[in-house]
Amino acid sequence: MAGSTRTRQRSAVVKALLASDEPAVRWKVRVHVLGEDPVSPVNRRLRQQIRTSPRVRALIDGAATESYRKWQGRHWVLQALADLGYPGGDESLEPFVRSVLKTWLHERYYREYDPATQPRRDAVPLLDGRYRRCGSQHGGALLALVRLGLGGDGPKQLVERLLHWQWPDGGWNCHGKPTASSSSVYETLLPMRGLAAYGSAPARKAADRAAEVLLTRRVLYRRTNGRLIRTEWARLHYPVYWHYDVLAGLTGLREAGHLADPRCGDALDLLQGKQLPDGGWAAEGSFSHGVDPRRQHFDLVDWGGRDPYRMNEWVTVDALAVLAAAGRL
Repeated sequence: MAGSTRTRQRSAVVKALLASDEPAVRWKVRVHVLGEDPVSPVNRRLRQQIRTSPRVRALIDGAATESYRKWQGRHWVLQALADLGYPGGDESLEPFVRSVLKTWLHERYYREYDPATQPRRDAVPLLDGRYRRCGSQHGGALLALVRLGLGGDGPKQLVERLLHWQWPDGGWNCHGKPTASSSSVYETLLPMRGLAAYGSAPARKAADRAAEVLLTRRVLYRRTNGRLIRTEWARLHYPVYWHYDVLAGLTGLREAGHLADPRCGDALDLLQGKQLPDGGWAAEGSFSHGVDPRRQHFDLVDWGGRDPYRMNEWVTVDALAVLAAAGRL
């Protein structure tokens, strides 16, 4: 009886999401939850509606020229547009693309030095044989540009840098302490997603190696004692930006093709157990200060805020996409 009730709840939620005012929500449901052809006539029309939607126009019009200003810079806007299903190949975004590539392909990222033996330089630290680079930055840019079909050979150059900096255990880390000897899930999630999206054989192999960083931790648990690594990782957020939580980790593993790995089981159980009585999922936390421009790290648009008792469309559609791909719907 409980199973049939949940099935009815989820069907009602899917129906509600398909009636959303947000074309991006409707597109995500059709493509990522229901498995429809992304280039079908109805989904092509939806992507054009996404392009002209008030949310997208507000993101583009409000973008700061400083690429990485949180959360208003062009880097973050391109990342948001790609996640929303913005149509590919739109040359009107080229100023944004040039700005982002100028930032992440600067010559400083082609220089390196050993902080143990050399004075600090505007270059990538190489300490104990491991490059200390925030892979989330280049990985997020790569993911956005691949999805948006922009950047010329920029994505290829981003891939080259990520492969060059990849750690022996498969991930990335920018921690400056010599004792940091394992990759960070924060810095590994977006490179994994970007490399999987790029899809060349070397990128695919690197994404598979990166997935092990998450899988060996069962997405969010300590390898030593099996306990939850951070309480915040068990809460759901949208957008995640460069941060991490259980849904973000599972979304990345879905895109990289590793969701069927049994090591995802406990994280999937946790996500499934967070379903609200109405069948949706809530935004239990937030990584921004809302849309108040007087506060640091504010959002350009309202993503629904934090409310653990109310369904958030963005969180819900991503949760449904993960559970659908895992065969749990």
